Formats: sequence, structure tokens, C-alpha cells
Amino acid sequence: MIEDLLPASVEVVESLGDPPGSELFPEEEPLVAHAVERRRREFTTGRWCARQALARLGLPQAPLLAGPRGEPLWPEGVVGSISHCAGYRVAAVASSADLLALGVDAEPVGPLPEGVLDAVTVAGERAALDGCRRASPGVCWDRVLFSAKESVYKAWFPLTGRPLDFLDAFVRLDPVRGVFSAGLRVPGHRVGGSVVDAFTGRLAVSGGLVLTAVAVPRSANPP
Repeated sequence: MIEDLLPASVEVVESLGDPPGSELFPEEEPLVAHAVERRRREFTTGRWCARQALARLGLPQAPLLAGPRGEPLWPEGVVGSISHCAGYRVAAVASSADLLALGVDAEPVGPLPEGVLDAVTVAGERAALDGCRRASPGVCWDRVLFSAKESVYKAWFPLTGRPLDFLDAFVRLDPVRGVFSAGLRVPGHRVGGSVVDAFTGRLAVSGGLVLTAVAVPRSANPP
């Protein structure tokens, strides 16, 4: 599913359930010491997916700890992202020689809870959803927009170490081509001789899931 939204250089492992026997490393246990059982299962399977994906890059099994905002701390030379929702978990990883950053997000199909859309979007983004609904009326485009912003954040924060508020990125969805773009409303991040101040991604709605992905190429600015 989400593999189709990413470049061939990205290794993706998905799971529609929680594999029996999947366990955390002792070093990872404190990360979910006070979590409810559902959260613990999601976290454990997400780490399991990540380790399977890292193995495809030739890396050994090892603990995958978390940074100050809960972001996975990938091995040196690796970029990656983990997402999970009810009935689905996914991890995507790539060599940092190929990509600067990577973000994936999975959400259940269905409208956002009341009030969430207004809290995470600006008026121009909400107005543009009318065009998306006309193009594909059976899709909850508010949920797609939310997911796209999540993928942008997951690509941005490990790259910069700077938080990005939902309102700091203006996202435009293209329901016909299945892509989206995000322009930042805050200063970009300089990498070499260029500045990363925009992102592009791909989207899909399939199998009861909203899926979005952002892959930032190592060359200059994202296309």
C-alpha cells in the first residue's frame, strides 16, 4: 500500500496485525512503561516493522529508541518514519545517501472529529477541500489533509530538530493526480547550498485507510 507512494530506494514493511512473538528490546521498554495495552501493541509492532525494514538495508537487529518528541532515533546513515492506526502498522526506511528525510502517515478512513479541522488548518486550506470533494465525493478529504500534514511534520522534525505546528505548513491536495504539496510558513532549513522550504508527497485512500508519504531527495530542493 504505502510502498507504492515512495521511491524504490525506500524499504517498507507493513503489518495488518500484531505478529505473535514480536517483542521490544529491554532498552525500549521504558518508552511504553506507562502506556495502555493498545498503545503498547502499536508501538511494539511498529518497532518490529522498523527492524524488518532496517534488515533489508543490511543493518543488524538493535534497539530503536526515541527522541525528545517521540521520534524514532534511526541508526547513523538512515532516515525513516513509523506510523500506525487501528489494524495497520508501517515502517519505512532509506539510506541518507538517497534521501534527506522521510515521512509516512496512516489514518483510518472517516471524517475528523468535530473541531479538529479548524484547529489544524487555515481558511484557504479548508476552502480548497470543496474542489477535492467535487473531484472525488466519496473521500473524507479533511482526513487526507490532516494525514498529509502529519507526513510533512515527520519529514521536517528529524531533518531540522525544529517543531512545526499544523498551521506552519500550507498543504494543497491534488485529488486527480494523488499528490500534495506543502509550502512552509516559517523559515526553511538550509542543506548545503539550498534551502528546504517546501515538500511534495503522494496520497492514497485504500482498504479503509488514508495513506500519505513524503520523501525529500538529497538533491537540492524537493521538486
